[in-house]
Amino acid sequence: MPSFIAACIQLRSGKTPSENANVAEGLIRAAAKDGAHYIQTPEMSNVLVRSREELMERISEPAEDAFLAMARPLAVELGICLHIGSLAVLAGNGKVANRAFLIGPDGQIQASYDKIHMFDVDLPNGESWRESATYEPGRRSVVADLPYARLGMAICYDIRFPAIFRTQARAGAQILTGPAAFTRQTGEAHWHVLQRARAIENGAFVISAAQGGAHEDGRETYGHSLIVDPWGTVIAEMNNDAPGHLLASIDTDEVVKARQRIPAIANERDFTCEVAQELKGETA
Repeated sequence: MPSFIAACIQLRSGKTPSENANVAEGLIRAAAKDGAHYIQTPEMSNVLVRSREELMERISEPAEDAFLAMARPLAVELGICLHIGSLAVLAGNGKVANRAFLIGPDGQIQASYDKIHMFDVDLPNGESWRESATYEPGRRSVVADLPYARLGMAICYDIRFPAIFRTQARAGAQILTGPAAFTRQTGEAHWHVLQRARAIENGAFVISAAQGGAHEDGRETYGHSLIVDPWGTVIAEMNNDAPGHLLASIDTDEVVKARQRIPAIANERDFTCEVAQELKGETA
């Protein structure tokens, strides 16, 4: 089945995992009713809490997470592939894992991925983020097979690191993903161009569900969940920051066509990078 319907669920997660799960369940059901075979939720679907201490009080091991407990039987009931963009779960070492889960129509976890790149930055508007103080970074890129395509898993800030996506494309991924909780400031500046760039340079679809709006913990995220085709065209977008869902038809034959027209992966060559020595008075 080279074609399937993909959906993004846009959330505005708060501090209570069970409440976030209830909201997400309703939106997932709506997307499935509209015909979605693959449904993706955003980064930190289960909880958004800025305080490390409060976060640690509200999260649990994956086996006890309310969002995952909702998602697994729901995937079976609806007969869908459910990609939980990420959950904050206890990593077992005093830190937290920002972990994505791919759940099959049988309810089994087919793959999981821990966010590799940590967002440590001081923004001009006064916001400061130190993800590495709380989260344990992942150390492996992950691709997994859906019944209808090969999918690469990534999370939010990873979208700024092209090597992950190129590695996944080389491994046969036709669908790349970037579920996110982009801040409004960085989203307005970079969200669309980053998604389109990853699609164009790899000749792949990019599917990225997003958090959006003013959250209970005081942060504000950009929203604008979107799906980009292998030519870099945005084929579906939520042009707002409100909770909801969007759908698009995905035809994996378009990946083949794009990679034939621009065979960037096939044309890659190994090379070294050298720093040129100062000419020391010589003229060219």
